[in-house]
Amino acid sequence: MTENLSKTMRSLRLSGALESLDVRLQEAAGNGLNHAEFLELIFQDELAVRGNRQVQRRLKAARFRDHKTLDQFNWSFNPATPRKPIYDLACGRFIREARDVLLIGPPGTGKSHLAQAIGWQAIKSGFIVLYRSIFDVVRDFLHDEAIGVEEKVLGKYLKPDLLIIDDMGMKQLPKRSGEYLFEVIMRRYETRSTLMTSNRPLEDWGKLIGDVPSATAILDRFLHHAEIIRITGKSYRLRQAGQAETGAEENSKPATAPTGSDEVSENSKPARAPAGSKRKAASSKPATAPTGSGEEK
Repeated sequence: MTENLSKTMRSLRLSGALESLDVRLQEAAGNGLNHAEFLELIFQDELAVRGNRQVQRRLKAARFRDHKTLDQFNWSFNPATPRKPIYDLACGRFIREARDVLLIGPPGTGKSHLAQAIGWQAIKSGFIVLYRSIFDVVRDFLHDEAIGVEEKVLGKYLKPDLLIIDDMGMKQLPKRSGEYLFEVIMRRYETRSTLMTSNRPLEDWGKLIGDVPSATAILDRFLHHAEIIRITGKSYRLRQAGQAETGAEENSKPATAPTGSDEVSENSKPARAPAGSKRKAASSKPATAPTGSGEEK
Protein backbone atom coordinates (compact mmCIF):
# COMPACT_ATOMS: atom_id res chain seq x y z
CA MET A 1 0.00 0.00 0.00
CA THR A 2 1.39 3.36 -1.04
CA GLU A 3 1.43 6.48 1.11
CA ASN A 4 -0.72 8.34 -1.42
CA LEU A 5 -3.38 5.60 -1.29
CA SER A 6 -3.38 5.74 2.49
CA LYS A 7 -3.81 9.54 2.49
CA THR A 8 -6.60 9.31 -0.09
CA MET A 9 -8.53 6.73 1.96
CA ARG A 10 -8.15 8.87 5.09
CA SER A 11 -9.44 11.90 3.19
CA LEU A 12 -12.47 9.87 2.13
CA ARG A 13 -12.87 8.71 5.74
CA LEU A 14 -12.50 5.05 4.79
CA SER A 15 -10.68 4.16 7.98
CA GLY A 16 -12.43 0.79 8.25
CA ALA A 17 -11.29 -0.28 4.81
CA LEU A 18 -7.82 1.14 5.48
CA GLU A 19 -7.41 -1.03 8.58
CA SER A 20 -8.01 -4.23 6.61
CA LEU A 21 -6.48 -3.18 3.28
CA ASP A 22 -3.15 -5.02 3.67
CA VAL A 23 -4.90 -8.25 4.60
CA ARG A 24 -7.35 -7.91 1.73
CA LEU A 25 -4.52 -7.24 -0.75
CA GLN A 26 -2.80 -10.46 0.32
CA GLU A 27 -6.11 -12.31 0.10
CA ALA A 28 -6.75 -10.98 -3.39
CA ALA A 29 -3.27 -11.97 -4.58
CA GLY A 30 -3.43 -15.42 -2.98
CA ASN A 31 -6.92 -16.30 -4.23
CA GLY A 32 -6.84 -14.57 -7.57
CA LEU A 33 -9.71 -12.20 -6.80
CA ASN A 34 -10.72 -9.79 -9.53
CA HIS A 35 -11.10 -6.07 -8.97
CA ALA A 36 -14.84 -6.20 -8.26
CA GLU A 37 -14.45 -8.97 -5.68
CA PHE A 38 -11.63 -7.11 -3.96
CA LEU A 39 -13.60 -3.85 -3.82
CA GLU A 40 -16.63 -5.66 -2.43
CA LEU A 41 -14.54 -7.05 0.44
CA ILE A 42 -12.97 -3.77 1.52
CA PHE A 43 -16.30 -1.93 1.28
CA GLN A 44 -17.90 -4.60 3.47
CA ASP A 45 -15.09 -4.02 5.98
CA GLU A 46 -15.80 -0.30 5.94
CA LEU A 47 -19.53 -0.83 6.49
CA ALA A 48 -18.86 -3.25 9.35
CA VAL A 49 -16.61 -0.76 11.14
CA ARG A 50 -19.07 2.09 10.64
CA GLY A 51 -21.94 -0.06 11.89
CA ASN A 52 -20.05 -0.98 15.04
CA ARG A 53 -19.15 2.65 15.72
CA GLN A 54 -22.77 3.69 15.25
CA VAL A 55 -23.93 1.06 17.75
CA GLN A 56 -21.39 2.28 20.29
CA ARG A 57 -22.48 5.91 19.81
CA ARG A 58 -26.14 5.01 20.19
CA LEU A 59 -25.41 2.87 23.22
CA LYS A 60 -23.67 5.82 24.88
CA ALA A 61 -26.48 8.21 23.90
CA ALA A 62 -29.10 5.84 25.34
CA ARG A 63 -27.70 6.50 28.83
CA PHE A 64 -28.55 3.09 30.24
CA ARG A 65 -28.07 2.72 33.97
CA ASP A 66 -26.42 -0.66 33.39
CA HIS A 67 -25.48 -2.68 30.34
CA LYS A 68 -28.01 -5.49 30.66
CA THR A 69 -28.79 -8.28 28.19
CA LEU A 70 -31.45 -10.97 28.03
CA ASP A 71 -28.73 -13.63 28.28
CA GLN A 72 -27.79 -12.27 31.71
CA PHE A 73 -31.35 -12.46 33.05
CA ASN A 74 -31.93 -15.23 35.62
CA TRP A 75 -35.13 -16.77 34.29
CA SER A 76 -35.01 -19.68 36.74
CA PHE A 77 -35.20 -17.43 39.82
CA ASN A 78 -38.76 -16.33 38.94
CA PRO A 79 -40.01 -19.02 36.55
CA ALA A 80 -43.36 -17.22 36.12
CA THR A 81 -41.65 -14.35 34.27
CA PRO A 82 -43.15 -14.50 30.74
CA ARG A 83 -40.18 -15.25 28.51
CA LYS A 84 -41.83 -15.42 25.06
CA PRO A 85 -43.45 -11.93 25.18
CA ILE A 86 -40.14 -10.43 26.32
CA TYR A 87 -38.20 -12.01 23.45
CA ASP A 88 -40.94 -10.91 21.03
CA LEU A 89 -40.41 -7.33 22.23
CA ALA A 90 -36.66 -7.71 21.76
CA CYS A 91 -37.27 -8.36 18.04
CA GLY A 92 -38.35 -4.71 17.74
CA ARG A 93 -41.63 -5.17 15.87
CA PHE A 94 -43.53 -3.07 18.43
CA ILE A 95 -41.13 -0.18 17.72
CA ARG A 96 -41.75 -0.34 13.98
CA GLU A 97 -45.50 -0.33 14.71
CA ALA A 98 -45.21 2.59 17.21
CA ARG A 99 -46.82 0.55 20.00
CA ASP A 100 -46.18 1.04 23.71
CA VAL A 101 -45.26 -1.39 26.49
CA LEU A 102 -45.83 -1.44 30.25
CA LEU A 103 -43.84 -3.78 32.50
CA ILE A 104 -45.61 -3.84 35.86
CA GLY A 105 -44.89 -5.79 39.04
CA PRO A 106 -43.35 -5.73 42.53
CA PRO A 107 -39.94 -4.12 43.18
CA GLY A 108 -36.84 -6.21 42.55
CA THR A 109 -38.36 -8.63 40.04
CA GLY A 110 -36.16 -7.56 37.12
CA LYS A 111 -38.28 -5.00 35.27
CA SER A 112 -35.40 -2.52 34.85
CA HIS A 113 -33.09 -5.30 33.67
CA LEU A 114 -35.60 -6.43 31.05
CA ALA A 115 -36.35 -2.88 29.91
CA GLN A 116 -32.68 -2.10 29.35
CA ALA A 117 -32.09 -5.46 27.66
CA ILE A 118 -34.94 -4.74 25.22
CA GLY A 119 -33.42 -1.31 24.61
CA TRP A 120 -30.00 -2.84 23.91
CA GLN A 121 -31.52 -5.22 21.35
CA ALA A 122 -33.34 -2.28 19.75
CA ILE A 123 -30.05 -0.43 19.32
CA LYS A 124 -28.47 -3.45 17.65
CA SER A 125 -31.47 -3.52 15.30
CA GLY A 126 -30.74 0.06 14.24
CA PHE A 127 -33.16 2.02 16.45
CA ILE A 128 -32.41 5.13 18.49
CA VAL A 129 -33.12 4.57 22.20
CA LEU A 130 -33.23 6.81 25.27
CA TYR A 131 -33.43 5.42 28.79
CA ARG A 132 -34.46 7.67 31.70
CA SER A 133 -36.00 7.11 35.09
CA ILE A 134 -39.19 9.04 35.78
CA PHE A 135 -37.20 11.21 38.18
CA ASP A 136 -34.72 12.06 35.40
CA VAL A 137 -37.60 13.08 33.15
CA VAL A 138 -39.10 15.45 35.73
CA ARG A 139 -35.67 16.83 36.69
CA ASP A 140 -34.81 17.55 33.05
CA PHE A 141 -38.02 19.50 32.51
CA LEU A 142 -37.76 21.40 35.79
CA HIS A 143 -34.19 22.42 34.97
CA ASP A 144 -34.93 23.50 31.42
CA GLU A 145 -38.09 25.31 32.47
CA ALA A 146 -36.00 27.35 34.91
CA ILE A 147 -33.70 28.52 32.11
CA GLY A 148 -36.47 28.85 29.51
CA VAL A 149 -35.56 26.12 27.02
CA GLU A 150 -38.40 23.61 27.54
CA GLU A 151 -38.69 22.90 23.81
CA LYS A 152 -35.09 21.71 23.72
CA VAL A 153 -35.60 19.02 26.34
CA LEU A 154 -38.95 18.06 24.81
CA GLY A 155 -37.21 17.50 21.50
CA LYS A 156 -34.77 15.16 23.21
CA TYR A 157 -37.67 13.01 24.40
CA LEU A 158 -39.53 13.06 21.08
CA LYS A 159 -36.62 12.02 18.86
CA PRO A 160 -35.87 8.41 19.98
CA ASP A 161 -37.60 5.49 18.26
CA LEU A 162 -37.91 3.94 21.71
CA LEU A 163 -38.17 5.93 24.95
CA ILE A 164 -37.80 3.90 28.16
CA ILE A 165 -39.18 5.54 31.32
CA ASP A 166 -38.19 3.48 34.35
CA ASP A 167 -39.14 3.40 38.05
CA MET A 168 -42.68 4.79 37.86
CA GLY A 169 -44.14 4.41 41.34
CA MET A 170 -41.00 4.50 43.46
CA LYS A 171 -42.25 7.62 45.25
CA GLN A 172 -44.55 10.60 44.78
CA LEU A 173 -43.42 13.02 42.09
CA PRO A 174 -43.01 16.81 42.35
CA LYS A 175 -45.69 19.23 41.26
CA ARG A 176 -46.28 19.63 37.51
CA SER A 177 -44.82 16.16 36.87
CA GLY A 178 -48.12 15.11 35.33
CA GLU A 179 -47.97 17.98 32.86
CA TYR A 180 -44.47 17.06 31.72
CA LEU A 181 -45.20 13.36 31.39
CA PHE A 182 -48.48 14.00 29.60
CA GLU A 183 -46.74 16.25 27.07
CA VAL A 184 -44.20 13.53 26.30
CA ILE A 185 -46.77 10.73 26.03
CA MET A 186 -49.20 12.84 23.99
CA ARG A 187 -46.56 13.96 21.49
CA ARG A 188 -45.20 10.43 21.05
CA TYR A 189 -48.67 8.86 20.79
CA GLU A 190 -48.97 6.74 17.62
CA THR A 191 -45.68 8.13 16.24
CA ARG A 192 -42.98 6.64 18.50
CA SER A 193 -42.81 3.77 21.02
CA THR A 194 -42.60 4.25 24.77
CA LEU A 195 -41.78 1.51 27.29
CA MET A 196 -42.51 2.18 30.96
CA THR A 197 -41.94 0.16 34.14
CA SER A 198 -43.99 0.52 37.30
CA ASN A 199 -44.25 -1.21 40.67
CA ARG A 200 -47.58 0.40 41.52
CA PRO A 201 -51.05 -0.43 40.15
CA LEU A 202 -52.47 1.91 37.53
CA GLU A 203 -55.15 3.23 39.89
CA ASP A 204 -52.37 4.69 42.08
CA TRP A 205 -50.83 6.81 39.33
CA GLY A 206 -53.08 9.77 40.09
CA LYS A 207 -51.73 9.91 43.65
CA LEU A 208 -48.14 9.46 42.50
CA ILE A 209 -48.38 12.27 39.98
CA GLY A 210 -50.52 14.42 42.25
CA ASP A 211 -52.86 15.15 39.37
CA VAL A 212 -55.67 12.68 38.71
CA PRO A 213 -56.89 14.30 35.45
CA SER A 214 -53.35 14.26 34.01
CA ALA A 215 -52.84 10.63 35.08
CA THR A 216 -56.13 9.67 33.42
CA ALA A 217 -55.13 11.44 30.19
CA ILE A 218 -51.68 9.82 30.25
CA LEU A 219 -53.07 6.31 30.70
CA ASP A 220 -55.78 6.89 28.10
CA ARG A 221 -53.18 7.49 25.39
CA PHE A 222 -50.38 5.29 26.67
CA LEU A 223 -52.53 2.17 27.13
CA HIS A 224 -54.44 2.57 23.84
CA HIS A 225 -51.89 0.57 21.84
CA ALA A 226 -49.88 -0.76 24.76
CA GLU A 227 -48.95 -4.31 25.67
CA ILE A 228 -49.09 -4.87 29.43
CA ILE A 229 -46.73 -7.53 30.80
CA ARG A 230 -46.97 -8.43 34.47
CA ILE A 231 -43.73 -9.46 36.17
CA THR A 232 -44.30 -11.40 39.40
CA GLY A 233 -42.17 -13.29 41.88
CA LYS A 234 -39.47 -12.75 44.49
CA SER A 235 -37.04 -9.86 44.73
CA TYR A 236 -33.53 -10.38 43.37
CA ARG A 237 -32.20 -7.64 45.64
CA LEU A 238 -33.64 -9.21 48.79
CA ARG A 239 -32.10 -12.53 47.82
CA GLN A 240 -28.70 -10.92 47.30
CA ALA A 241 -29.02 -9.10 50.62
CA GLY A 242 -29.83 -12.40 52.36
CA GLN A 243 -26.83 -14.10 50.78
CA ALA A 244 -24.55 -11.25 51.86
CA GLU A 245 -25.89 -11.47 55.44
CA THR A 246 -25.40 -15.23 55.53
CA GLY A 247 -21.84 -14.82 54.29
CA ALA A 248 -21.12 -12.21 56.97
CA GLU A 249 -22.40 -14.55 59.67
CA GLU A 250 -20.21 -17.37 58.41
CA ASN A 251 -17.13 -15.12 58.46
CA SER A 252 -17.89 -13.92 61.98
CA LYS A 253 -17.86 -17.43 63.55
CA PRO A 254 -14.81 -18.08 65.83
CA ALA A 255 -12.20 -20.38 64.42
CA THR A 256 -11.98 -23.85 65.99
CA ALA A 257 -9.10 -26.28 65.94
CA PRO A 258 -9.49 -28.99 63.32
CA THR A 259 -10.61 -32.43 64.44
CA GLY A 260 -7.59 -34.40 65.52
CA SER A 261 -5.46 -31.30 66.06
CA ASP A 262 -2.33 -31.78 68.16
CA GLU A 263 -2.73 -28.33 69.66
CA VAL A 264 -4.37 -28.78 73.08
CA SER A 265 -4.56 -26.03 75.66
CA GLU A 266 -2.75 -26.44 78.98
CA ASN A 267 -6.01 -26.39 80.91
CA SER A 268 -7.35 -29.26 78.83
CA LYS A 269 -4.42 -31.61 79.60
CA PRO A 270 -5.28 -34.34 82.14
CA ALA A 271 -3.40 -33.99 85.43
CA ARG A 272 -0.75 -36.64 86.13
CA ALA A 273 -0.80 -38.61 89.35
CA PRO A 274 2.24 -38.12 91.61
CA ALA A 275 5.06 -40.58 91.12
CA GLY A 276 4.50 -43.83 93.03
CA SER A 277 0.80 -43.29 93.59
CA LYS A 278 -1.70 -45.91 92.65
CA ARG A 279 -4.29 -45.07 90.01
CA LYS A 280 -7.86 -45.73 90.92
CA ALA A 281 -10.46 -46.86 88.47
CA ALA A 282 -12.70 -44.10 87.20
CA SER A 283 -15.74 -45.90 88.57
CA SER A 284 -14.35 -46.23 92.12
CA LYS A 285 -15.33 -42.68 93.08
CA PRO A 286 -18.61 -40.93 92.21
CA ALA A 287 -18.35 -37.73 90.20
CA THR A 288 -19.20 -34.52 92.06
CA ALA A 289 -20.12 -31.12 90.71
CA PRO A 290 -17.48 -28.40 90.92
CA THR A 291 -17.68 -26.01 93.87
CA GLY A 292 -20.24 -23.31 93.14
CA SER A 293 -21.88 -25.31 90.40
CA GLY A 294 -25.58 -24.74 89.82
CA GLU A 295 -26.16 -28.46 89.23
CA GLU A 296 -28.12 -30.28 91.91
CA LYS A 297 -26.42 -33.21 93.67
